[in-house]
Amino acid sequence: MLTSIAGKSTIVTGGSKGIGKGIARVFAAQGAKIMIAARGEEAARAAVAEIEAAGGTAAYHLCDVADWDDVQGLVAATKAAFGSVDILCANAGIFPQKKMIEMAPEDWDQVMSTNLKSTFLCVKACIPEFEAAGKGRVVVTSSITGPVTGFPGWSHYGASKAGQLGFLKTAAMELARYNTTINAVMPGNIYTEGLQDLGEDYLKTMAASIPLKRLGAVEDIGNAALFFASDEAGYITGQQIVVDGGQILPESLEAIAEI
Repeated sequence: MLTSIAGKSTIVTGGSKGIGKGIARVFAAQGAKIMIAARGEEAARAAVAEIEAAGGTAAYHLCDVADWDDVQGLVAATKAAFGSVDILCANAGIFPQKKMIEMAPEDWDQVMSTNLKSTFLCVKACIPEFEAAGKGRVVVTSSITGPVTGFPGWSHYGASKAGQLGFLKTAAMELARYNTTINAVMPGNIYTEGLQDLGEDYLKTMAASIPLKRLGAVEDIGNAALFFASDEAGYITGQQIVVDGGQILPESLEAIAEI
């Protein structure tokens, strides 16, 4: 069991729902102090209450992660609440589905700002805290969509997620001087609140394309992020791990049928 994050002050952007909420719960269960960054107060307050009810420590800060002043405020609020910033889970992201023929330039910019620019801003804002502590951890939530696979309507999302992986390669070298690592988790199809309204037939179809025959849980991503944030992963940086139940492995539907 990875216990080395106990007491660590941890920012989870987009931590009020979905994968971010799962990461926050996993980290809190291991004793980390969680600062949830989100735009919606109701969901953020509910996520904090859930963590506290389970015996964890959490707070929230309302923040637009694509805004430099907001991000600096997030780091300041975390330091004021918990005394330091030890771990950053850069998870916030949006994925509006729109094909290129219908996509306005503003649609592209919004996804890039929320998904990719925010990763840079959050890492940049945390560097002074990592330097002061002599140590830090950054875990980025990327995706298989973009770096490995594609899906109609997600050209902007895929580009932003591939961009995160390009960013972390150089970021890993620059952060090394602060004894800080940065790595990425690449989720496949994960069951979140956003899928609940799609219907049972749709969910079964999604699961059928995965060798393990099920969608992932948010805790599956949280556990991978937990490893990257731990002392046990202290010699790993600039890397990524796919957590997808084997989704990217089959070369055809016929290959799935043979399982």
